[in-house]
Amino acid sequence: MSVLAIDAGTTGVTAVVVATDGSIVAKGYQEFTQHFPRPGWVEHAPEEIWQATLAATREVLGQVDASDLTALGITNQRETVVLWDRETLGSPRRAIVWQDRRTADICSRMREEGHEQRVTELTGLRLDPYFSGTKLVWLRENEPHTWALVESGRYAVGTVDSYLVARMTRGTWHVTDVSNASRTLLFDLDAGDWSDELCELFGVPRDALPEIVPSWGVIDDTDPASFCGLTLPIAGIAGDQQSALFGQTCFAEGETKCTYGTGSFILTNTGTTPVRSEAGLLTTAAWRSPEGTTTYALEGAIFVTGAAVQWLRDGLQIIGSAAEAEAVARTVDDTDGVVFVPALTGLGAPHWDPHARGLLIGITRGTTRAHVVRATLEAIAYEVRDVLETMPDLASIRVDGGAAANGLLCQAQADQVNVPVERPRIVETTALGAAFLAGLGTGVWSSTDDLKKTWQLDARFEPAGDRGDADARYARWQEAVERSKGWA
Repeated sequence: MSVLAIDAGTTGVTAVVVATDGSIVAKGYQEFTQHFPRPGWVEHAPEEIWQATLAATREVLGQVDASDLTALGITNQRETVVLWDRETLGSPRRAIVWQDRRTADICSRMREEGHEQRVTELTGLRLDPYFSGTKLVWLRENEPHTWALVESGRYAVGTVDSYLVARMTRGTWHVTDVSNASRTLLFDLDAGDWSDELCELFGVPRDALPEIVPSWGVIDDTDPASFCGLTLPIAGIAGDQQSALFGQTCFAEGETKCTYGTGSFILTNTGTTPVRSEAGLLTTAAWRSPEGTTTYALEGAIFVTGAAVQWLRDGLQIIGSAAEAEAVARTVDDTDGVVFVPALTGLGAPHWDPHARGLLIGITRGTTRAHVVRATLEAIAYEVRDVLETMPDLASIRVDGGAAANGLLCQAQADQVNVPVERPRIVETTALGAAFLAGLGTGVWSSTDDLKKTWQLDARFEPAGDRGDADARYARWQEAVERSKGWA
């Protein structure tokens, strides 16, 4: 028995097959295009996401026996808004991505109108362009012809998981799970459902939204004519960061993980009660059992970390690949005073400034590409420390995601947060979490205790070096962050 998991991320789609021992036995990947129609705007073509899903799945099916697959799990980039025609499944416009900043003025307007306190009280979130609700306000105000078809019921509104389920089932189902719903600004955390009050505030017809289903348990089978000839029960759904928390087997209250992806996201399991933060953290739903029990998390969302390394590769073209970053950075002992603030799409937690922009400071005639690359890796560690400074003391932190393979980054992170950093053997924990959810929903694994047994340590990075030096470098970073704010 094995489980297929689809991880529909921000820059591409990964398909993996997970065996009962928790190992990944096959993997496929397909990138899709990033569209930047205006400064601060980020869009994806839904059809390209779907075609990337099919391509990654076909790649993985070439490596395994399809008859051994027992279930399908889906995890996805969160907050991204997708519209599609319920009949044709075609999309009338490109998806507005979570990184998109076009709604900053809408957020300011709603804040000035006095709505933020009530929105935060109901959702655990804040008025920020990051979340789905303000993107829908923008569509309503700027594309009235498209929005009229949302209001008439012709167009469905959802996140990427909802869109993929619709494509996989030939439009039969319009669903999402609690982890994705809780990122929309339309979900009442305490009530555990869509909020009529919030739908009215943001002007979103509730009927356009998906049904909220448990995070594991069978929803329906995939349509073989639509999805690579497969008839598999869709049995697990979670937003990517909650999926990574599940994949890291952080099932106990207080257990914490940090995922280094396009951005970095630190989540702490807070149990079955939502815990509110006064320090810029988000209160979010982590997952919901088939019995209806919801587990919550505190989250620090950092918008650009791995994407900064990608920018070094594609934008500045000073490294040939993301994997090269560590080797280049190790050619110098330090950054020689260079500090980089990767606020390329504004600042997330704990600063929450959509008008901040990237800053590279401390450059001299002696600055080399190695100093810039090392400053980028160190910036990721500083950003994570920014968030962890607002959280309760931790015994350790589990890391995952592509950049977790970078030993220099993991050591810098341990030095900055002054607790051990634990890297598992499998760092693809986002996809792993989706597989675990689907397998739990179909009996591949009988309990979370079974899943705990699959976690294996690859490396443990202990804090080292002079704390005074680490703190001084962090203080310099904080000074640079202040200079980056309010620029746009």
